[in-house]
Amino acid sequence: MVHAYILVQTEVGKAAEVAAQIAEIAGVTQAEDVTGPYDVIVRAQAENVDDLGRLVVAQIQAVDGITRTLTCPVVHF
Repeated sequence: MVHAYILVQTEVGKAAEVAAQIAEIAGVTQAEDVTGPYDVIVRAQAENVDDLGRLVVAQIQAVDGITRTLTCPVVHF
């Protein structure tokens, strides 16, 4: 299982709406609107890195109001 944080920038005034929509996507375990350089921080999981990529590109980035994402996979050393 691969876990990741996805940092999301949104259009002005869209953070809460975007976070609520993302929270409904299968594979997303948490979506919070925050302040700072990113507007929403998402915690997600997938079976492998390829599935994670599909989750981000095909589902999360498809949410209206998103301008940019940055995916940060969790690593265990």
